[in-house]
Amino acid sequence: MRMMKAKKNSRNPVHEGSAMTRDPMERIAEALERMSPAPGGAPDFDAADAFLWHVSPDRLDPVHKVNRIDLSLLLGIDRARDILRENTLQFAKGFAANNALLWGSRGMGKSSLVKAVHADVVASGLALKLVEVQREDLPSIGRLLGHLRNSDARFVLYCDDLSFSHDDQHYKSLKAVLDGGIEGRPDNVIFYATSNRRHLMPRDMIENERGSAINPSEATEEKVSLSDRFGLWLGFHACSQDEYLDMIAGYCKAYDLEIDEATLRAEAIEWQQTRGARSGRVAWQYFTDLAGRRGVAL
Repeated sequence: MRMMKAKKNSRNPVHEGSAMTRDPMERIAEALERMSPAPGGAPDFDAADAFLWHVSPDRLDPVHKVNRIDLSLLLGIDRARDILRENTLQFAKGFAANNALLWGSRGMGKSSLVKAVHADVVASGLALKLVEVQREDLPSIGRLLGHLRNSDARFVLYCDDLSFSHDDQHYKSLKAVLDGGIEGRPDNVIFYATSNRRHLMPRDMIENERGSAINPSEATEEKVSLSDRFGLWLGFHACSQDEYLDMIAGYCKAYDLEIDEATLRAEAIEWQQTRGARSGRVAWQYFTDLAGRRGVAL
């Protein structure tokens, strides 16, 4: 029995083709594939009018219900609304149009305007796709443009709350959209971004680099000039109290919510005082509270 057992144990426990006998380079390649999955197939742009761009693996996920409000409910930003809508209509019709930077006060409807204008253009019968890109995914923008370039559809690339901090190199990737390098930006792609900063970078960063550089004007030219590459600059500024109250009155009318004007005014002013700010976002937050108390579904 001992001899038989010894003979059995003398056999190689590693079977042919197991992980220990395989080529180390083959195992490394498989590990890398698990870490970075292969990109998906060609996207189906007929699946929806809006998409989210994701990486690892690269893919465009359709969004069948976009979180947005009607264009008519965006009050107090009439000039920006009209300019962006006209620019988007030109692009959707196949004509020349500019990239747009929507910058300014928080909560004044920058991102809401982009989504509402897209919906309005689609409702007019024009085919237009909205593709949202996260700021941290900007380094992959070249691969995304490769997908869009080969399509017959027209696309608005949209990046919300775009800004760059100290030592942030993502802004260099954005130039692929705005300038396109030697290939050029695809004719069927336009870029809209929203930001609280006009120059997309902190003011103290600009001043520090100017103060410490041998040539102050050259130190920040590359970064500051990024915003110059947007053909449209649309500024959004804090609203007045009358504009704030008009926004809420517009929401009440759109949702058939009846309330005494004096009560509405008193509650709305108290609400914005507790928030320490007036904006379209604060107006909508008050109206949401009001609608809930009145049993109105939004």
